[in-house]
Amino acid sequence: MTARLPVFPLGTVLFPGLVLPLHIFEERYRALVRHLVGLPEGAPREFGVVAIRAGWEVAPAGPPGRSGPAGGEVTLHEVGCTAELRQVTELDDGGFDIVTVGRRRFRIAEVDDAAAPYLTAEVEWLPEPAGADEVADLLAARVISVFRQYLNLVRPDPQEISEQLPEDPTVLSHLVAATAALTVDDRQRLLAIDDTAGRLRAELRLLHRETTLLREVRAVPVPLSELAGPPAPN
Repeated sequence: MTARLPVFPLGTVLFPGLVLPLHIFEERYRALVRHLVGLPEGAPREFGVVAIRAGWEVAPAGPPGRSGPAGGEVTLHEVGCTAELRQVTELDDGGFDIVTVGRRRFRIAEVDDAAAPYLTAEVEWLPEPAGADEVADLLAARVISVFRQYLNLVRPDPQEISEQLPEDPTVLSHLVAATAALTVDDRQRLLAIDDTAGRLRAELRLLHRETTLLREVRAVPVPLSELAGPPAPN
């Protein structure tokens, strides 16, 4: 099944269920927000967030592998996640502060840079796991254990790691992928994995890699204060 979506290129990876606040200042994305807000009651107010493989996060931005109007070139990853608009605050300068939540994964089939002021794309919805999965349940328990070890190394305050981690394996896999200090490429590979068990296996390898590195160097490669920064601009 395919659908036509507005596309928002970003220098980050969005996962289903995760919150993404954005500050909207470019006119083309202001137009996108106005379009979503103006949709009929009950219509899905969502757009596709796709991580940038190469290029710039701000204008000019053309479709994958093509030059933008001022000569800039952006290449997008193929797999993204829709962002559902949950909260909109209009600013005095005409911009917006919005809060979105990741909803469903998709693969880009074709990008159109002429149908609207912003990019749109024909996308194919990717399968999501449904029902019980004994293997995923077993892997989830292992991921929780290793993830807590990882958090103990990167968070000096024990109170910061006292939160309850989700028991649902799919929700857990998305949370770990989004919150561990991974590269965009690591996160993108995790987003592209269709089954929960496969994503959890990959996360175990990544978490073992990161905890080993942290124990050896006794340092955090990326300060957590940078990971928990202000809302990302468009």
